[in-house]
Amino acid sequence: MRLAYLLTLFFVYIVSAQGCASPLFYEEDDFRLVTVGAPKHYNIWVLDMFLEKSGERSWRQPIGSVGCCWQGAYGPSGKGSLAQPFPELIWIHWFSLAEQKYYAHMIHVPKDLSVRMREKAPQVTNYDTRLVPRHTMTIGLAPGGTIVMWILNQAGNEIEVMRIQAKPIEGDPSRFQERTKAYMDEHGDYLKTHGLQLDKW
Repeated sequence: MRLAYLLTLFFVYIVSAQGCASPLFYEEDDFRLVTVGAPKHYNIWVLDMFLEKSGERSWRQPIGSVGCCWQGAYGPSGKGSLAQPFPELIWIHWFSLAEQKYYAHMIHVPKDLSVRMREKAPQVTNYDTRLVPRHTMTIGLAPGGTIVMWILNQAGNEIEVMRIQAKPIEGDPSRFQERTKAYMDEHGDYLKTHGLQLDKW
């Protein structure tokens, strides 16, 4: 019982020492996150995301529903997980609820990106400001099939890496009939007022 108590205290100390905005092991060279985001009000559903490192392996990363945020006050953020090894190729296939369209694209990750992500940038925690690698790669998926990639360690210090264009592909929108209804209940008024804003991204 005493051992469990001591271990709990130690864990709390480690977490508090790192600050709320920092992952526990951000200093490790192999710590890389790959996430997917979407602009506010323009939710998507990622059907497939496959990551590949040549000569090693490929794997599927479940994503599913993605909403806010893609850029702005909250910075690039989204859903994803640890990527080990760091991928060279990313195949992504998604459905835009606002447009009722499917998109897909093969992303060729820049060869030097993993090295660039090791470069440290200021990260503000609840206790101090420290230099931390930009350990997160966020893939933003916007209306019209726009894809934007950033690297960052927290909102506000993101660097745009690339901006590319996916193509619409065939698919049955009725697969998302119920999700579309829920989406329109929440964001329909915004779409009627602002439209898709395809030139904004």
